[in-house]
Amino acid sequence: MPSQPQQSERVVVVAAIVEREDRLLVTERLPGTHLAGYWEFPGGKTEDGENHQRCLEREMREELGVGVEVGNRIHATSFAYPDRTVDLHFYRCTIIGDPKPVLGQCVRWVSRAELGTMRFPPADLELINLLRG
Repeated sequence: MPSQPQQSERVVVVAAIVEREDRLLVTERLPGTHLAGYWEFPGGKTEDGENHQRCLEREMREELGVGVEVGNRIHATSFAYPDRTVDLHFYRCTIIGDPKPVLGQCVRWVSRAELGTMRFPPADLELINLLRG
């Protein structure tokens, strides 16, 4: 009997689009993680039974030591990597406090124009183009 192709993992990720003084908050993925060294909007994978808002609240506290007010979803997409499919949901957010690199990651505030010069995961490119307008 022929072997079945292996089903890739499906991951739901939520990310915060935080803007202050015409700059967007981005973080660099840590060594040893999927797509290490790429820039991304802060957030992460949802845990079992966790809705998008709770996930963003947890991830922002764990990664950046800030509270977050989650606003409207501004973009959603799916992207198939060789080993996983990512369902991405981006929300406009306001943070409470100043972000700190809790995990040792690089944190930057960048202009919309700078987004086009940085290395983001392929799954983020639709949003980058939308933000750069």
